[in-house]
Amino acid sequence: MTLTQPSTSAPERVATRRTVLMCRPDHFTVSYRINPWMHPEDPTDTSLAVRQWETLYAKYQELGFEVQLIDGIAGLPDMVYAANGGFVLDGIAFGAKFQHPERQPEGPAYMEWFADHGFAVAEPESTNEGEGDFLLVGDTIYAGTGFRSDAASHDELRRIYGREVVTLTLTDPSFYHLDTALAVLDPRGGSDSIAFLPRAFDAASLDILDERFPDAIHVDDADAAVLGLNSFSDGKNVIIASRAAAFERQLRERGFTPHGVDLSELLLGGGGVKCCTLELRR
Repeated sequence: MTLTQPSTSAPERVATRRTVLMCRPDHFTVSYRINPWMHPEDPTDTSLAVRQWETLYAKYQELGFEVQLIDGIAGLPDMVYAANGGFVLDGIAFGAKFQHPERQPEGPAYMEWFADHGFAVAEPESTNEGEGDFLLVGDTIYAGTGFRSDAASHDELRRIYGREVVTLTLTDPSFYHLDTALAVLDPRGGSDSIAFLPRAFDAASLDILDERFPDAIHVDDADAAVLGLNSFSDGKNVIIASRAAAFERQLRERGFTPHGVDLSELLLGGGGVKCCTLELRR
């Protein structure tokens, strides 16, 4: 596959301050298997996961982000993947309703945090895994389905937020959340405001992405395999997996400033930069 090249010279990118929620991985381990990345028979190093997470936390602070924290809960090792805890927009937190029993207690824990911190909470009716499957680009919510979030949750998004919601269907079980297969590079939107892995989507979804984002970056399999697309951007600075070398080069060519971090231990649970990051939008 030929990687997409920029059609014009790179524009000047503008950073905007972000507010995010994170959860320190004090209880991280891989004790069950609910995605292809997890192998509970292999040992994990909780202290290493914490050190790697602290590097990401420090990078966000360095970039001027406001970082809020939710306390982890013993017995909920995946709570570190804060993006799955809900979707927050216009001061309304749409709670998560997890598919797998192992993660279901995370939904109420995050909804309690939202309520305690001044957000209106919309309790979910259908299965959804928060910002893992719901990504905002401009004024439009792109909502994933196929493995975790039920398409019925997309109707809930429309009712709650009154925004356009575009359904995208995922087809590769290794990329079971939308934020593992698509990265928002410029939250304001535009023809080049995303990067994605084409083979992770069905044909109808690819048509949508190609029509709406004709200048998007197409990421190769090697970078996708280290969850390079599971990244977070403020519109200029893009925090990515440090091993996603080709993606880093593509970002620089487009005028972005990539920052590589090593979250290899958290990758053993199937998460990366974006999984650890839930954006809070008032």
